[in-house]
Amino acid sequence: MSRSSPRSSKRKARAEEPEVLGSVLDALAAGRPWSAGIALGELGRRWEGVVGQRLAAECTPVALEGGLLMIRASSAAWAAQIRFLEKEIRARANDALAAEVVREVRVTLGRGREQA
Repeated sequence: MSRSSPRSSKRKARAEEPEVLGSVLDALAAGRPWSAGIALGELGRRWEGVVGQRLAAECTPVALEGGLLMIRASSAAWAAQIRFLEKEIRARANDALAAEVVREVRVTLGRGREQA
């Protein structure tokens, strides 16, 4: 009796013709976890332009999933400032990403620029 493993069924599903590496990478990047990670990375690189130099020193984007941008602030006072500027941060983040990715902003407390 022959049992097929998940690997052997994956092998059967492969196309006979090789695919161009760029198309494979594009397909991976379009997937949900990768696209969210790419958008978060891009936002992190442009963060100072999004929130300004002073606020960028006190907060950092830590997650972007399903339109929700999570920002970690260094103190309750800076968290309040982010909440006050939420609409502007959302608009500037979307401008930086050249897409309407951020629909909501939430704040959590922690240390400023240190990454999670």
